[in-house]
Amino acid sequence: MRHEALVEVRTRAGIADPEGATIEAALPALGFTDVNGVRVGKAIRLSVEAPDEDSARRRIEELCSAMLANPVMEEVSVTFERSPAGAGGSR
Repeated sequence: MRHEALVEVRTRAGIADPEGATIEAALPALGFTDVNGVRVGKAIRLSVEAPDEDSARRRIEELCSAMLANPVMEEVSVTFERSPAGAGGSR
């Protein structure tokens, strides 16, 4: 069974995010004085063949530990995308 997932990787709280800080510093000049707390990360969409969602999640977590994220500095969240019932598009 194919499981479609969104993996979000972002720096842990307390770790410097220079890209987010640069964006946040530029916002007031663009009129966005009400926006703060900008953090930049990465989003990765992927699909995994696995018998169930728990197995797919474990496999994705293995991939993140091996390649997609630095567990010392980054945290990961995995969200599975749900297809509407009966929607069976082919690729």
